[in-house]
Amino acid sequence: QLQLVESGGGLVQPGGSLRLSCAASGFTKDSYAIGWFRQAPGKEREGVSCISSNGGSTFYAGSVKGRFTISRDNAKSTVYLQMNSLKPEDTADYYCAAGSSCKNYVSRISSFTSWGQGTQVTVSS
Repeated sequence: QLQLVESGGGLVQPGGSLRLSCAASGFTKDSYAIGWFRQAPGKEREGVSCISSNGGSTFYAGSVKGRFTISRDNAKSTVYLQMNSLKPEDTADYYCAAGSSCKNYVSRISSFTSWGQGTQVTVSS
């Protein structure tokens, strides 16, 4: 069974950077696309970014494009989300989850499985 564990969240000032990690374990852990999602208080969970199983394709929500970079190291079974130029509106709980592809990471979040417990990101001065 695939298990995902997020880490790397914290408190950062506006304009700062954080790198989130999503460590995977379990059978066929390298054959899944991995998406990053976030949920701010009082808001619905939204897709932030996604990377294909081989890392060859990456996708970003418009609100983070140019500021966030997703990558994966299959040798370490870890997916990263480098977040730069952080804004207060990036404050949320961030989750990673697995999917068969990145096709639905924005429109059909429920198609992703093996959700981690989340890591909190707070952007505030």
